[in-house]
Amino acid sequence: NCSWKTLHPGMKEQYRIVQLGSRDGMFYCKDTQSGSRTSLKTKDRKEAERLVRHKNEALKNPHINRKIGMAYLSAADPRLVRRIWQEVMEDIIQDKQGPTLHRWETAIKDPAFNLIRKKVVVMTAADDFMAVLRAGTVCTNVYLRRIQNHCLDMGWLPVPILPKKKFPKIKHKEQRAITWDEHCRIAAREGNAERRDFYELCWHFGGSQSDIASLQAGDLDYEKRGFSYNRLKTSSLSGCRIGPKAWEVILRRPRQGPLFPYLITIREGHRATEFKQRCEGLGIKGVTLHSYRYAWAERSADNGYPERYAQRVLGQNSKMVHRAYAKKAQKQLPSLEEYEEATRRAEESGKIVTLEMETEVPKVA
Repeated sequence: NCSWKTLHPGMKEQYRIVQLGSRDGMFYCKDTQSGSRTSLKTKDRKEAERLVRHKNEALKNPHINRKIGMAYLSAADPRLVRRIWQEVMEDIIQDKQGPTLHRWETAIKDPAFNLIRKKVVVMTAADDFMAVLRAGTVCTNVYLRRIQNHCLDMGWLPVPILPKKKFPKIKHKEQRAITWDEHCRIAAREGNAERRDFYELCWHFGGSQSDIASLQAGDLDYEKRGFSYNRLKTSSLSGCRIGPKAWEVILRRPRQGPLFPYLITIREGHRATEFKQRCEGLGIKGVTLHSYRYAWAERSADNGYPERYAQRVLGQNSKMVHRAYAKKAQKQLPSLEEYEEATRRAEESGKIVTLEMETEVPKVA
């Protein structure tokens, strides 16, 4: 049976040392106000007394102890006690390139970061982060997480200032797919042939606007009518055939160099702005260039296109594909019971199973 042995009963400090069991037991720190006990993870009496003494001194002289702590930190790395958040942000963007660099340069200009921009990193409290989050947007939430993680990875913070669970949940604005009618109206009104073909390929390929605008004639196989290109953000995409309507658009584009000589030279923000202007002129709301990817994912789900193929065509483990297949697909898949019955009948007749969407009775070819 283990009993608690309290040491130094005459002390009046908030924290006291207790030992569990025999003389060789582990030492604990007991809070005399709450009664809680925390293991000191040591069996050495002197070390335990030193740890508890520091905890009591920290309550009596918080400002002095902070200076002592900073002195210890400066001995390990002199810059730790001087590094401010602005320097952290500048360090991050040094390794970024292309569109990622532009996004980071825009993100760190967020006015909400002014609340901590000149504050020393190791002197920052959780309340400072919460003030930034309350003054900022969803983008502020996303990039503040990344900035804190960068400090942790670099060893500039011993522990997170704000734990991951304490960050507000990231809620992006809901996006919708562009409809066939909306696409047709936009393409019909577009007077510029390059932009019109660009919108057409976005509809047929479901690729991101940067990937479609960056397509080269060398990415296409004119004999097998297929294409293969490297996605700008993820890995390569290959082995995809091109349908007849999309191929008609391809044949209108140059056979050498970029398919879209002008659109490849401008930033994605400019292409998005041009598209937005077309939509506003037609009274179309809630649609962006990214809506073409949502449309492709939902079309693939509605028509029973295998999800693994959809993932491959879109070139990533896309959340929009999961959402389209799980929620937004308007047609229903056949039940397992129907599929089993159709399989059994096919085995008996030696024929191929063909199940249609939104059917009550499975058909056997």
